[in-house]
Amino acid sequence: MKSLSDIATVTVRELRPIIRGPLFLVVSLIQPLVFLGLFGPLLAGAVDESAFGGGNALQWFVPGIMVMISLVGTSTMGSNLLTEIQTGAHERLLVTPLTRGSMLIGRALKEFAPLVIQALVIVLVAMPFGFSSDPLGTVLGVLLLGVLGIGLGALSYALAIAVRHQEWAFWGIQQTLLFPVLILSGILLPVDAGPGWLATVASFNPLTYVVDAERALFAGHILTAEVGWGVVAAVLVAALGLFVGVRSIRRSPV
Repeated sequence: MKSLSDIATVTVRELRPIIRGPLFLVVSLIQPLVFLGLFGPLLAGAVDESAFGGGNALQWFVPGIMVMISLVGTSTMGSNLLTEIQTGAHERLLVTPLTRGSMLIGRALKEFAPLVIQALVIVLVAMPFGFSSDPLGTVLGVLLLGVLGIGLGALSYALAIAVRHQEWAFWGIQQTLLFPVLILSGILLPVDAGPGWLATVASFNPLTYVVDAERALFAGHILTAEVGWGVVAAVLVAALGLFVGVRSIRRSPV
């Protein structure tokens, strides 16, 4: 019960700046809306519809945008921790009775609230252009992204602690890893349309299975193999992230 209380305390602490300054949510929506409005039509005109499983481009593209929001948002969370380390806020937090694990999980859960709002806005914007989603599948899809986000956020925090004395290294490593993972997951373009070796490499990317699961869930195909593999991938990423993240924050000298 103490751990749950600590997690709630940290989550509320992290959410307060967003509640006080909601402009952050507006700014964070610009990139996905640009992709939806500009890249989506180009995708529909450049790729054969058979690559979308027989559906239209938006049915295929919008779930991928959801995953991209989660990936970009959670992978940059470590930058907030770097700021706290530099200002001494993180050091003051470490001497509180809060458990180290709750500090990590609470921070990661903070991203779930913006994710829900962003997902709702994206779906509402896409609906007039022919996009439709299954209500239950959409809810389950957002929850799945929440599990994935906890793992990615924890890994981002672990990276921030590892490079705390070289802030530039965080962004260099984050950007270097972000784009290959983004492209190989099939978020922007169908991986199957590329050469065989690309599909083979993509099969080792956990995000590939999460993207496939999101597309199945948004289409209402809940009890499918794609969803099962997506859940397994998200849980494994969350478990790995929490293990590495909690271990890093416990050994943190600051």
